[in-house]
Amino acid sequence: MAKVLCVLYDDPIDGYPKSYARDDLPKLEHYPGGQTLPTPKGIDFTPGELLGSVSGELGLRKYLEANGHTLVVTSDKDGPNSVFEKELVDADIVISQPFWPAYLTAERFAKAKNLKMAVTAGIGSDHVDLQSAIDRNVTVTEVTYCNSISVAEHVVMMILSLVRNYLPSHEWAKSGGWNIADCVQHAYDLEKMEVGTVAAGRIGLAVLRRLAPFDVNLHYTDRHRLPESVEKELNLTWHATREEMYPVCDVVTLNCPLHPETEHMINDETLKLFKRGAYLVNTARGKLCDRDAVARALESGQLAGYAGDVWFPQPAPKDHPWRTMPHNGMTPHISGTTLTAQARYAAGTREILECFFEGRPIRDEYLIVQGGALAGTGAHSYSKGNATGGSEEAERFKKAG
Repeated sequence: MAKVLCVLYDDPIDGYPKSYARDDLPKLEHYPGGQTLPTPKGIDFTPGELLGSVSGELGLRKYLEANGHTLVVTSDKDGPNSVFEKELVDADIVISQPFWPAYLTAERFAKAKNLKMAVTAGIGSDHVDLQSAIDRNVTVTEVTYCNSISVAEHVVMMILSLVRNYLPSHEWAKSGGWNIADCVQHAYDLEKMEVGTVAAGRIGLAVLRRLAPFDVNLHYTDRHRLPESVEKELNLTWHATREEMYPVCDVVTLNCPLHPETEHMINDETLKLFKRGAYLVNTARGKLCDRDAVARALESGQLAGYAGDVWFPQPAPKDHPWRTMPHNGMTPHISGTTLTAQARYAAGTREILECFFEGRPIRDEYLIVQGGALAGTGAHSYSKGNATGGSEEAERFKKAG
């Protein structure tokens, strides 16, 4: 029997919800492109419930305990005295989320002698040292596509919020003001702007499709070029490199995975390539950007706005400069953990566990590392190595603050 260690974010301040704003969720038949939704043999939750917090338990306890397994759920994940660190020693499976990542560093892999699988309840396994997983033959999985559209919607919302100067204008309304000049001095139309995405995978392409009706000119760069039919359908301009695309765009959105090749790809030097007054949106991973370089670009006016929901480390320290830099539209990491998305990533996590325990193949879309090598989606999206620096670097950020 297995010990499953699950790290989830804390419940709401007022306690776990007793009721919800809506009674049901829209029903999807499949994802765009035809990939099937998660197909577990069963679920023990009601779609639309808060599943990603500690009390929600991803709806897994009944299933796991009925099959003789042990489930430990905690939000306490950082530092040598955390519940996660103590329980990891004899855990067989670790489940974590991108929104509240339990960093699986090389040091933690060395302590976790029984570890056989790391599951990301969501998309993005950069909080796992993939090289250590490869070296130790630990399977790494994530629930691909479960919240891609959730994130794409968030990107479009943030682009409009920045360009139209929505958030400061809303604050004037809340405070009782009617300061129209203050609101519009930083507001523009999105129409006819040049908008580009770094990466046009599931999320990036969904962003492009949702932006096309705004009558913007669309650009993308990706090491995997889209089919010619898609480029013609959306009137896309492809750029061979990121550096080639940046100077053209009024808005840039980052939708690529974090790995050693993309870490800090937005920095003081690359920001010089951007148009003065460009907008940058990042819902991918915080460490795609040099933290202080972004703040400097906003202070100088090189960037007109920066929005995103990804930080490093996560959760971010209270004095993280992205909380207070000018013209920012930052949120906690929420884009991919709507109640709608949670129903899918909880079901996908259940599917992965069922396959693992029953000795059935885990579908390729969910595989990142298997058999000592990158596999499935991982072979397409990631590279060997570790880009997070894990909890050690996170601790340094906290001490520096």
